[in-house]
Amino acid sequence: MRKNKIALKEIVSYAKKYGFIFPTSEIYDGIHALYDYGPYGIHLKNNIKEYWWKSMIQINKNIIGLDTSILMHPKSWKASGHIEKFKEIFLYNKRKNYSYRLDFWLEQIFKRTSKGDKVVCKKFGKIKTKKNNLKKRIIQYIDDNIVFKKYKKILVLVKQLKQITNSKDQWNYLYEEKLMFKIDFKQQTIYLRPETAQGIFTNFLNVQNIRKFQLPFGIAQIGKVFRNEQMARQFIFRMREFEQMEMQFFINHKEEDKWFKYWKNQRLKWHLTLGLGEKKYRYFEHEKFAHYAKKAYDIQFNFPFGFKELEGIHSRRNFDLKQHEKYSNKQLRVFDKENQRYYIPYIIETSVGIDRIFLAILSASLKMEVLKTKTKRILLKINPYLAPIKAAIFPLLQDKRLIAYAKYLFNSLKTSFLLTYEENDSIGKRYRRQDAIGTPICITVDFKTLKDKCVTIRYRDSMLQERVLIKNLKQAIKQETSIKKLVTKFLML
Repeated sequence: MRKNKIALKEIVSYAKKYGFIFPTSEIYDGIHALYDYGPYGIHLKNNIKEYWWKSMIQINKNIIGLDTSILMHPKSWKASGHIEKFKEIFLYNKRKNYSYRLDFWLEQIFKRTSKGDKVVCKKFGKIKTKKNNLKKRIIQYIDDNIVFKKYKKILVLVKQLKQITNSKDQWNYLYEEKLMFKIDFKQQTIYLRPETAQGIFTNFLNVQNIRKFQLPFGIAQIGKVFRNEQMARQFIFRMREFEQMEMQFFINHKEEDKWFKYWKNQRLKWHLTLGLGEKKYRYFEHEKFAHYAKKAYDIQFNFPFGFKELEGIHSRRNFDLKQHEKYSNKQLRVFDKENQRYYIPYIIETSVGIDRIFLAILSASLKMEVLKTKTKRILLKINPYLAPIKAAIFPLLQDKRLIAYAKYLFNSLKTSFLLTYEENDSIGKRYRRQDAIGTPICITVDFKTLKDKCVTIRYRDSMLQERVLIKNLKQAIKQETSIKKLVTKFLML
């Protein structure tokens, strides 16, 4: 590891070594792009979810939560357009027996300038802005619900673009892959959900009947989703099974721009409270939209492999509810008292992958520090609330009296905080182990404790130590690791 520059392979190695993420079914050589969260990883993941949930549900009086089924009626996915449109297009090189996702290839060929109005060929320097028309035409074919007969037209444009950019790739044909996993169930095909949003839309009437919400209001959900990704890669950044945190905000169509801007700003503020560095984030405006979207921005994060999507903010307009009305023959509308009529609301969506936040936290917080003693320490400099373990309790030495006192403290505090207890190895090695997993506080019981009823608290980031009365210990841990500090910071931004 190098200071302030952690490679992806080093993060992968760290995550396994310290119990954050393991390859799934590793004893059978694993399965590509599937991972298990280890004993520390699951706590970090749950803390991320809790912070997001409270930021959405607890702080906003007009947002409620749901937990909908992973399996839904097949008509749900026909109505949403996923059966027909949720797919990826690939370029195939017969000579090399190699496929490349079309949108990835376009991304490699083109790189936006800061002004976004010129095109730069990543490998071969600048090309004229007007040549971008080829890219736009390719994207337009994709947006137009490409049918297979149009693939030949796309391939012609791809070859023209290849000549302009002097690319040596030889593409023979294009093909598509569906992104939803199928399950055969009682002589019908059902699907593992590729997003959590549709469960929210199909419950729109149920929520309306219970709460009688007036616009605007939101419905939030955290849940597993599944995608048949052909190009799954980059550790937990792109997987076939992952977890989403989504919120659908229902609005009057006249306020689309207002609420889109509001949630775009709010979601970036939320990410900034994690303390990963403001320069690590940027907005990216989409040129190509998902089939349901009319306006879309990404909040991108600077991962070890560059700026990539962390969270999407989309205007879905009334596409989804209109489609579900059509296929279900149920009215999914709200009543406009002013104009005395029912109408389908517009929807602003915020959608973020927990696994991507997890990777962002690891990549930005993992440090290698060289101390004054010329020794090195691995440090996960993570927000104290998000830390998997809130505090570690040690006896200074393996003395029976110190061990008994340390265990007494552990047992008296374990119902209030997630703690760990250690007595093996030197105190220095125990500190290093806790630094590596991000534990913000280490508490040491020494011989003075038996006399003055004080313990030594050692802080992870500064390594400073202070004596604290045992009767004040619970409050000290709470003050350092409480979610309240994080939520308050979010509200103040």
